[in-house]
Amino acid sequence: MWKTILRRIILMIPQIFILSIIVFVLGALMPGDALTGMLDPNLDPAQIEAMREQLGLNKSWPQRYIDWITGILNGDWGRSWHHRQPVMSIIGQRISPTIQLSLLTVILSYLIALPLGLLAGRYNESFFDKAVNLYNFISYAIPSFVLGLFLIWIFGYTLGWFPTTGTVSPGLTPGTMEFAMSRLYHMILPAITLALLSTTGTIQYLRTGVIDAKSEDYVRTAKAKGVPDSVIYRKHIFRNSILPIAAFFGFTITGLIGGSVFIENVFTYPGMGKLFVESISLRDFSVMLAITLISGFMTLMGSLLSDIIMIFVDPRIRIK
Repeated sequence: MWKTILRRIILMIPQIFILSIIVFVLGALMPGDALTGMLDPNLDPAQIEAMREQLGLNKSWPQRYIDWITGILNGDWGRSWHHRQPVMSIIGQRISPTIQLSLLTVILSYLIALPLGLLAGRYNESFFDKAVNLYNFISYAIPSFVLGLFLIWIFGYTLGWFPTTGTVSPGLTPGTMEFAMSRLYHMILPAITLALLSTTGTIQYLRTGVIDAKSEDYVRTAKAKGVPDSVIYRKHIFRNSILPIAAFFGFTITGLIGGSVFIENVFTYPGMGKLFVESISLRDFSVMLAITLISGFMTLMGSLLSDIIMIFVDPRIRIK
């Protein structure tokens, strides 16, 4: 298995290289540059041209790409033209809140999806199953920013149960229990929003797996031997039905880390998603390209993680 993992990691190198080219070209095709809209329109065009020359914006795309990728290989991801800081310094400040939000979302989504999918499959065609299908339909159809705004209005402004912006209350000392609890408190509402929208696939896969497993020979044999239904569902049906979900578990984690763009902007949550949108609007290409490349790398890691999880869930599976 370790040889397989090492081989997969080596294969990621050309994939990331191709991804870097695509990301850079798409970024270069965007209209404007880092100086667009940030300079006095009455400024001498020669001075503007000199500033572009200093920033390397007048170089050809291949030369700019070589400079950019060479810097990354040397550990230099460039500087943010807007924040006037190293790119990795800014991302380092924003990635922690996003990871924490994503982990809480994963926990909540599985706490919701696993019992709903299992019970809906066990009692299929019942009123409960139809209610779960209706929930699935609504959660699949509703946009994330619409649900986010609705929950903000209900639980933030109307009931006042949760804060609607930021990651921590002002005036708290980092490292204290009050600071940690405040951060968790600020994450609950956006995490619930993301969790409600990310349960659809898990519920549907688990429900279908349970319905299919109920007609298998090993289930009928267990029932004929007098094994209680609770044991059959817990030890046999659920274990086999969880395989499709385990196959996508790695993608679920990495997808949430890179896919919380709308939620972070709706809740003014200072994470990677909000930073990405800001970098696009400000034409801060160094930050935008770094976030996109990191997200692509995490997607590749999610694929590898899913394969590894499948081996432990089902020992019969061996990745070649």
